[in-house]
Amino acid sequence: MTGRDTTDKKPSFFARFFLAFGIFFRFIFNSEFAAGVLRLRRAVAPSEEESTTKKGGLEPPPLKQAPPDAALQLLGLLQQEGRFVDFIEEEVASFSDADIGAAARVIHEGCRKALREHFAIEPVRSEQEGNRVTVEEGFDASSTRLTGNVVGKPPFSGILIHRGWRVTKVTLPKLAAEHNINVLAAAEVEL
Repeated sequence: MTGRDTTDKKPSFFARFFLAFGIFFRFIFNSEFAAGVLRLRRAVAPSEEESTTKKGGLEPPPLKQAPPDAALQLLGLLQQEGRFVDFIEEEVASFSDADIGAAARVIHEGCRKALREHFAIEPVRSEQEGNRVTVEEGFDASSTRLTGNVVGKPPFSGILIHRGWRVTKVTLPKLAAEHNINVLAAAEVEL
């Protein structure tokens, strides 16, 4: 890093990609971190349901605990195909941007292969990012997040910032009963 202030600089695609993956797994495996993110999200943009709850209305639905097996299996596949965990655990501050870029290309290729082999993923919205779109009444709030100055009731008109992604099919390999899902990559000892 240089001594420049980068607080206003928008992160690159790869920076956002690796940050998202790191946060994704930290959110899944660290309940304190997940609770903090949820508290922050509620503080920044309280939902209509939470507003109703605060006014003495309905209680929010209880949170369910996601079993870690599938997440651990996915993390193991990303490690196997793209050495994802190796890269995330590496201290990269001393490497040049060119070295990190070269490593990211290899990791991207392997992780992309793992995702495409085990998941069918499609965009939530079909329009191109940057286009003006309309969000109709009754939209699925889990599929479309409204940001900015959200006032009134749908339909809303705005600029599509991100198309979103949804998984339409998952085909994770079956595991032997004695398989230790917590071991993402076995230690290797050359004799």
